[in-house]
Amino acid sequence: MNLHCITLRNAADLDGFRRAVRWLACEELAPQHVVWSLDEAPGLFGEDALRDAPPVSLPRGVARLVELGVCHSDPERYALLYQLVWRVLNGERDLLDVASDPLVHRIDTMARAVRRDLHKMYAFVRFRRMRAEHLERFAAWYEPEHFILEAAAPFFIDRFRSLDWTILTPLGSMRWDRRELSVGPPGRREDAPEEDGFEEGWRGYYESVFNPARVNPVAMRAEMPKKYWRNLPETASIPGLIQTASRRVDAMIGQEATMPAKRTPEGALEAMWDQEPGTLEDLNAIIAKAGPLVPGATQAVFGEGPKHADIVFVGEQPGDQEDLQGRPFVGPAGRLFDKAMKEAGIDRSHAYLTNAVKHFKFEQRGHRRIHSKPTAGEVKHYRPWLMKELELVRPKLVVALGGTALLALTGKSTPISRSRGRARFGPYLGYITVHPSYLLRLPDEATKREAYEAFVEDLRRIHDLAQADPDTGELPLAAE
Repeated sequence: MNLHCITLRNAADLDGFRRAVRWLACEELAPQHVVWSLDEAPGLFGEDALRDAPPVSLPRGVARLVELGVCHSDPERYALLYQLVWRVLNGERDLLDVASDPLVHRIDTMARAVRRDLHKMYAFVRFRRMRAEHLERFAAWYEPEHFILEAAAPFFIDRFRSLDWTILTPLGSMRWDRRELSVGPPGRREDAPEEDGFEEGWRGYYESVFNPARVNPVAMRAEMPKKYWRNLPETASIPGLIQTASRRVDAMIGQEATMPAKRTPEGALEAMWDQEPGTLEDLNAIIAKAGPLVPGATQAVFGEGPKHADIVFVGEQPGDQEDLQGRPFVGPAGRLFDKAMKEAGIDRSHAYLTNAVKHFKFEQRGHRRIHSKPTAGEVKHYRPWLMKELELVRPKLVVALGGTALLALTGKSTPISRSRGRARFGPYLGYITVHPSYLLRLPDEATKREAYEAFVEDLRRIHDLAQADPDTGELPLAAE
């Protein structure tokens, strides 16, 4: 059979790739009979014929990988993606479930790289006002690693819809004139302003919120690589802030405010150790008798699920609906959690759900009760009850949902971004992931969708780990 050459734009040519896939699938051309090439003038494979090809139905996960994969800078991206599509269309519908497959692993790695590049762009683009302009216009210079410009456009349009802005990059440019978006050729760094009058105020704000007690240059460079520093006005302040960090910490300690008096559960804890509760019912009775550490909660919200469940999910604290109903994870975050568990194959009725803190803490705003995050001291007070609860349930796997749960399980405050994944909590095999309420707080739908997919993937791994040996963490062969 003759080889068929497909030429696409040397960019994120998603439309061109989709048309090519429709035609190739219609002609039943396997990947080994297709040669993919890149050119700045695409359309060399007969677009008229491609328009008549019928659409191709793909699983949602595959379609999302294609959307991200075409943005990668790897010149082999289109060939790799077509191999994936071909296999899915020809008997391997569940191919993405085989994480060990070399092709799946490589494309997933590419997709994660594109996601990281998008998040860096969202975080590190800084608009500056154009000089000598009679109209108020803004421009920014950015250096992406991949062809993410058009994929990032909805984020910036949503955030800066009322501004006239341009983003210039070595791979292309885009302009929003308050009405429509136009994509153009690569730009030059010198075409973007070096600074504007707003930046002095921004640096002052950055310096005022900089926390010297948590200075970690290695972690800072991991989150904000030095390649982006020259485009960020606040980085000019970082060396001085690091040098003076120890002095500022000493000053903060000297001015530390006196903690307000609160109820403490020492009496209830002493009663617990004296009585040595042998069942969850006994433990819950002690917690209920102690009452809330911070006044206001309607009732204690206990854990829910089988007494000897394989998986225990530990959240932060009850929310408004949980406080009213007396059950964990029944509010908006709980409903999203139920949906994600179902997609991951976890039956909620077979898992045990609880919280690090057993009472709802809130601020009253009019008729609404707004969740207030528990302090480290409050988490510490409730921790003995949580650890006794785990001892009574005896799970195979303990899952920390968010930073508060992780603090309760380890006694240490650690960012989820650095610790996400498999863990060990004392005698328990563990896993660390985000709290479902985090997904609800994300600013835009694209980011929410990506974070939700990552959360579901975590839950799938948790489902598999529940079958692992609790001492070694090794999976049985059937679950590999």
